Amino acid sequence: MDLDEIKHILDLMREHDLAEFELERDGSKLRLRKNVGPQWAGVAPAGLPVVPAGASAAPAGAIAAVAPGGGATDAAGQAGGVEDVDLAIVKSPIVGTFYRSSDPESKPFVDVGQRVKKGDVLCIIEAMKLMNEINAECDGEVIRVYVENGQAVQYGERLFAVKPS
Repeated sequence: MDLDEIKHILDLMREHDLAEFELERDGSKLRLRKNVGPQWAGVAPAGLPVVPAGASAAPAGAIAAVAPGGGATDAAGQAGGVEDVDLAIVKSPIVGTFYRSSDPESKPFVDVGQRVKKGDVLCIIEAMKLMNEINAECDGEVIRVYVENGQAVQYGERLFAVKPS
């Protein structure tokens, strides 16, 4: 499936006011879901953040929408808010399975409260039998781990919050 086919499906979703679409073809699976809320941020394939024109295409910036309770959420519906303003949010650059350590018997690469340096390994994401190391983007302290060990993650999904130093 190419980008033009996905764009065509997105157009059809908008035209027919569909909130969700799923397609399985030739061993590939595509799932599209509209972010439903008071301010609709757009339709993004499989959790991909919608990046405004001229913005960085790096996985660091999912669009925020106002949640019913008044707090901010990102495109994946995760709470953001004021506490995240001064934090570097490390997001998944790929779809895969999140692992906090290199093997089940090893301790996690990082824990909450631990200081990290730019380039330190934070976790591994397995995608198609390949292990991809996710590194810290800045020096700082790990404030939060958003994902459980062994959980599937989507592109752009929050993994860690790091307070830069």
